[in-house]
Amino acid sequence: MNMKPTSVKFNHDLNKEFTKTLKSRVNEYFIKKNVDKHGNLNMVFKSIFMFALFFVPYFLIMTETVTSTFPVLALWGVIGTGMAGIGLSIMHDANHGAYSKFPIVNKVMGLSMDLVGGSARLWKLQHNVLHHTYTNVAGVDEDVEGPPILRFTPHHEHMKIHKYQHIFFPFLYGLMTFGWIIWKDFLQVFRFNRKGLISDKELKKDVLTIIAWKAFYFGYILIVPIFVLDLPTGTTLLGFLILHFVCGLILSFIFQLAHVMPDVDFPLPNDESIIESNWAIHQLRTTANFSQKSRLFSWYVGGLNYQVEHHLFSGICHVHYRHISKIIKATAEEFKVPYHAHGSFIKAVGAHYKLIRAFGRTPS
Repeated sequence: MNMKPTSVKFNHDLNKEFTKTLKSRVNEYFIKKNVDKHGNLNMVFKSIFMFALFFVPYFLIMTETVTSTFPVLALWGVIGTGMAGIGLSIMHDANHGAYSKFPIVNKVMGLSMDLVGGSARLWKLQHNVLHHTYTNVAGVDEDVEGPPILRFTPHHEHMKIHKYQHIFFPFLYGLMTFGWIIWKDFLQVFRFNRKGLISDKELKKDVLTIIAWKAFYFGYILIVPIFVLDLPTGTTLLGFLILHFVCGLILSFIFQLAHVMPDVDFPLPNDESIIESNWAIHQLRTTANFSQKSRLFSWYVGGLNYQVEHHLFSGICHVHYRHISKIIKATAEEFKVPYHAHGSFIKAVGAHYKLIRAFGRTPS
């Protein structure tokens, strides 16, 4: 299943009053409060903390301040937690243009994705262009495609191995960032070129940029500790595996709990490639919140437990999501449109597990 993104359209004539009212009320909140929609001092502090969470344990290992095997492996796990934090709380807002009102700041902070082995350029195409526009639309939204042995929508082909996906899916979630740093970006850059998202003229530059950043990443994360420092190679390789497994597990659950849930929709366009909904209503139908009462959890995950707010207003920094969520929920109730929320993180994981199991057992 594969569709040209440009061929899929929304019916913008539906529910126009809801969209207009919602935008007006959210804008009014920032005007009345005299608050900028971008980041604040909280974002500065958080950025320092997340980078420290990644680099402090890295330097403790590289300087051989800590040398015992198990403490070193634990530090690699902390690095993985920091890597996920950088992605959730810094890179994400920056590449949406929400971190700062200054584009250069957003660009620099967005490159934190490349710093930890990914590609900000490709991420923006996959996430901002495809996922945020065509959320949960099979064949267009690559966030619900996944590897073939996982089935995330009722529209994907059912295979026998899917019957067991509720058993092994957490393990594959932990492998997510391995795909990013090793093969995904290279496959994706050519796929986006075929889809028309990257021009032939841009392709060569993009490939060379990806290679350069990955060489830098593997240089400092693996080459230096293995070939330059007097560190056990086996411990370094195992630590590298732990780093990415921890990071992949965190990132996968945060994003999957927002869209692969029992009460969200997985709409398909009609024969004329039109989705019978306007874009804003589509986001409400395909997105869910969770763990909104936990301030600490929300702080670490960059407010992405408020996915409804993020999808409707991705240009607003996540530090404001908790405040505007009340406006969005009230407006949704007034216009009788969905506003999905799943309570605690544990409850959301349970609901996600049930749906993964259902998709594995039911062909249609």
